[in-house]
Amino acid sequence: MADDSLESLRLSLMQDFLPVGLAMVERVRKGGASRVVEAFTDSNDPISDLRNEGESAASTVRDQLDRFSPGLGNPVMSVDVGVDEEPPNIKNLQDEDILINALHRIEKRLDLIKSKLDEENIELDSNN
Repeated sequence: MADDSLESLRLSLMQDFLPVGLAMVERVRKGGASRVVEAFTDSNDPISDLRNEGESAASTVRDQLDRFSPGLGNPVMSVDVGVDEEPPNIKNLQDEDILINALHRIEKRLDLIKSKLDEENIELDSNN
């Protein structure tokens, strides 16, 4: 359970706080603290706006974190893997035999066509 709460905290940091924080830092860098205040006074949903504004920079940071340690920046989704142990189905084996026989017939017909084409080419070459 503790592992789930730490994972959800990390996901929240990466998906919510990182883009907002990077957008705020970029606003401070470009125009000072007044630019950050503008985000909260000029918008009805400043957090969403800041998240959208900082998403591209956050994506770059997450990618760099993934290069350092895979799954650190962009979460690796956990999956449950299971294997169903079933004996081979007799019908599947019969289907496989039918398929192999059909492929052999096709191969014989292709060989016959190839030999006919080779004979035609020989006749054409000898006529020239």
